[in-house]
Amino acid sequence: MASRRTTEVSFKCTECGWTTLKWAGRCGECQQWGTVVELGIDTGIAKPRVSALAPSAGRAAKPITQIDTTESPRRTSGVGEFDRVLGGGIVPGAAILLSGEPGVGKSTLLLEVAAQSARAGRRVLYASGEESPAQVRLRAERTGALHDELFLASETDLAAILGHIDDVQPELVIVDSIQTVSSAMSEGAAGHPSQVREVAATLVRVAKERGLPIIIVGHVTKDGQVAGPRLLEHLVDVVCQFEGDRQTSLRFIRALKNRFGPTDDVGCFEMSGSGIIEVTDPSSLFLSRGLPEPGTCVAIALEGRRALPVEVQALTVASTGPAPRRIVHGVDAARVAMVLAVLERRAGIRTSSFDVYVSTVGGVRFTEPAADLAIAIAVAGSVLNTAVPSDLAAIGELSLAGEIRPVTQVSQRRAEGKRLGYEHLLDERSKTLRGALSDLRTRTRGSEPQAPQF
Repeated sequence: MASRRTTEVSFKCTECGWTTLKWAGRCGECQQWGTVVELGIDTGIAKPRVSALAPSAGRAAKPITQIDTTESPRRTSGVGEFDRVLGGGIVPGAAILLSGEPGVGKSTLLLEVAAQSARAGRRVLYASGEESPAQVRLRAERTGALHDELFLASETDLAAILGHIDDVQPELVIVDSIQTVSSAMSEGAAGHPSQVREVAATLVRVAKERGLPIIIVGHVTKDGQVAGPRLLEHLVDVVCQFEGDRQTSLRFIRALKNRFGPTDDVGCFEMSGSGIIEVTDPSSLFLSRGLPEPGTCVAIALEGRRALPVEVQALTVASTGPAPRRIVHGVDAARVAMVLAVLERRAGIRTSSFDVYVSTVGGVRFTEPAADLAIAIAVAGSVLNTAVPSDLAAIGELSLAGEIRPVTQVSQRRAEGKRLGYEHLLDERSKTLRGALSDLRTRTRGSEPQAPQF
């Protein structure tokens, strides 16, 4: 086998992999700033030239129909909403990346996953680089996650974590977090792109070789992206995002990538003083209790494959300033502005002289276009001081011409509305916003003859 002198590239883009011999502030391929990092210098070491015709050593290739999948059945984690997002459970040998903003509850969720797995008789290793074992135990006591099969290690060195895996022989490993772990095989401090790449590649290799599922916690940047090189997301099998407003107790987990299942499902949790609680039917969280009030309308939102009723509330008051105020929370402010314009121009309901406040119940974000019709009805109800019947909901996207456009998975939304007692649904069948308000006027007149009419 021939040898040749090689020159290793000195710099590489962490986003797209573009290489160069000189440092550049901006990647010449993907045009991203600040992503070019140093990899090495000219080593002068002769490396063997591998023939393209050389046979590869390894297991023989098999027809796909002869591959046995019974050797790696899914295992439930014991947390149903987490399993739901993964596609039914954890696949042996899977590398799972869980990302989320600081304080959203990633460690609390994974501690619950670890405890439930331990209660099922599976040994779990929880390696924390951010907390000491005593700190993790205090949290476990508060959340009821103590178990003898749950092993804790406070390590920031990759070799030490691998040593714990050899000693404990776990069936599930949790690393919290990858940005705190470093490897002697790579230069730079923990969290550096080269370190994140090396640590992730090693953990994924261990997972595949041993059939050992490993859950890795990842930090996010200020714009919500997973911190570190994009290669991290390519290496792992599953990328999950844990999200929620820290001002509310509601949390959602969704799969952005899943090699073993769908990515259109979502899990729902509620944070409490005693830990994290699964919410198998979150419908009641987004609805207010009591009699219908003017300025409210229920819409059927879609989170993944799960249809959820969300109450949209609007309040209009006469403006005292030269520029009416538009205060929005939980819905898209740009779409609210468009809906107000359509209401005034296409339905004849004047909103330009009012301060308008629009919000959702429960702090949930409902930004899909399907909220348009519910927003319009809520605002119209506030202007006209008219309440929507309690058994009515609305879904539909509004065009600038005042037409109601159909939205995705209408049948699923209708079915969920029916299940929750919303017998009447305003949607694209009303054709236009003016038509929907006319239908609503008929419904209001029939149910409450003495009430103000739309």
